[in-house]
Amino acid sequence: MTANVLKAFAVPHPPVILHEVGQGREKDIQKTIDAYEQVAKEISEAKPDVIIIISPHATMFSDYFHISPGKGARGDFSRFGARQVQFSVSYDEELAKTIDAVCRKASFPGGIAGEREPTLDHGTTVPLYFIDKYCKDYKIIRIGLSGLDLHEHYKFGELIAKSLKQLNRKAVVVASGDLSHCLKEDGPYGYKAEGPKYDKKVMEVLSSGALDKLKEFDEMFCMQASECGHRSFVIMSGIIGNKKVSARELSYEGPFGVGYGVFAFEPEQAVETEDEYIRLARMTIETYIKERRIIKIPAFVTQEMKEQKAGVFVSLHLNGNLRGCIGTIAATTESVAEEIIGNAISASTRDPRFEPVMASELVNLEVKVDVLKAAEAVGSLKELDVKRYGVIVTKGRRRGLLLPNLEGVDTVEDQVSIAKQKAGIDIFDSDVVLERFEVIRHEVKD
Repeated sequence: MTANVLKAFAVPHPPVILHEVGQGREKDIQKTIDAYEQVAKEISEAKPDVIIIISPHATMFSDYFHISPGKGARGDFSRFGARQVQFSVSYDEELAKTIDAVCRKASFPGGIAGEREPTLDHGTTVPLYFIDKYCKDYKIIRIGLSGLDLHEHYKFGELIAKSLKQLNRKAVVVASGDLSHCLKEDGPYGYKAEGPKYDKKVMEVLSSGALDKLKEFDEMFCMQASECGHRSFVIMSGIIGNKKVSARELSYEGPFGVGYGVFAFEPEQAVETEDEYIRLARMTIETYIKERRIIKIPAFVTQEMKEQKAGVFVSLHLNGNLRGCIGTIAATTESVAEEIIGNAISASTRDPRFEPVMASELVNLEVKVDVLKAAEAVGSLKELDVKRYGVIVTKGRRRGLLLPNLEGVDTVEDQVSIAKQKAGIDIFDSDVVLERFEVIRHEVKD
């Protein structure tokens, strides 16, 4: 499996770059035009599921990040005297709603509320002018900035990345934004010394590929330089995350007093590796779902897996959501390998909470295997640790178990309460036997 961000680009958005607007002046930024053509070709070759466009001129709030909602939008260049240049795009509604939900779950101020201007802005349409030449029938997500600090912009990017992973979307990110607007006396804001200094510094960071440094810029310095794209670039860096990035400067120029930089970034596509435990569980599931056949222990299984006896849980996730989980508290077979085979089949076909896994789901199915260590009795909740220990709650013949270090289970009280519910024990019943256990967790590593 590979990363969800295929490529990313930092691009400017001067309307004058269009011949219909520039009427010949666009020739003064021919390097930028040529670089833009290269960007559009690379986007087409990447064949993304969605193009994420981050624009400083989309709907913006002081304390909220806006994602354009709905099926799509239209726009043109009538503000710049070229009404005939028109655009119509389709939005990835499912991804927009997923980002909205992920933000709400994280109590983060971002989502699809508060649309003020549904018409496409020029921070979006300038990139689309070139993308449309090479890409057909694509979907986009249009992201706005906010007045919050740079670290919040980076965090928003991380939440977008989490949403991409949940839906297994392959994306190209286009961070739209000019650099300084005060490079020359006859520029939009005159000349300020901070202008060239900002452009030099941001170009060095972008060229290095160390994109996480963008969030550490002094915000007063950015404001004095009259830049408009920095927050777009920071969101892009948050989406890419801490992956190693190769960076290419495609062009830089500023003949109109505004810095126009074009960069291409390619995150290192990490190969996820499965150990023998995950490999055995996955092979078991795929064989059983496709052929309705129980595999024999394959040759790659280690001697330890053949000799050790222990309880095992097999957990399945699809697009970030639980898809099945079945296990045994203690050994029921002659080896961990046999335990994995039996519980992998049960997790994929016999979990009463879910329909059996379908063959079409196998390619995106995430598999985890927990090998349980021996349980030990505890006298109080103080001896539990929700990250380190799983818990077993027993009352009479009723017994419930919850694994350690599960997303969304943050307190010991929550852990014990859920284990009671699984056993059919009243959550307020304190007359129960508590045991704790550790696990050796096997999961895919980047």
